[in-house]
Amino acid sequence: MSNKTVVLAIFKDEASADAAVAAVKDSGVAHGDAIGVLVLDEHGEIKVDKVGKRSVGKGAGIGLVLALFTPIGLAAGVVGGGLLGALHHKGLGLDQADRDRLGAELAGGKAAVGVLVPVSEAGFLTIRLNELGGTTETHTVEDEALDEAQEAAKAEDS
Repeated sequence: MSNKTVVLAIFKDEASADAAVAAVKDSGVAHGDAIGVLVLDEHGEIKVDKVGKRSVGKGAGIGLVLALFTPIGLAAGVVGGGLLGALHHKGLGLDQADRDRLGAELAGGKAAVGVLVPVSEAGFLTIRLNELGGTTETHTVEDEALDEAQEAAKAEDS
């Protein structure tokens, strides 16, 4: 069983998402590689600076985890296409319809905040992101999926 959850919140725009990230960081619930914003740039691609680079030192970073929530084409700039394709179905409890829905919301100008937290902190974080104007959902991330993502990222970097 996993002890990690991704809390995903959809905000009306990038500015609202950025404000929510600042508030969540100030609360001390999320740190560094554990929080990111999914937003599309003017070319319809995910802004890499919003989700950060994947972390291959201490576990899968939020950039890699959030990339798994989006349609494959949107996330190819964040994570190599082969790696993303291999991991897209692993341990997130999302189906293609969920990914397509998120992609459509992002294409419509909305932004998503994703936070990777221990299960014990997911309730507090969900309440806080709702208070900040987000529409939230939570997804358990299986430890095996994080481990496989980590190993695949290391192999791709080699």
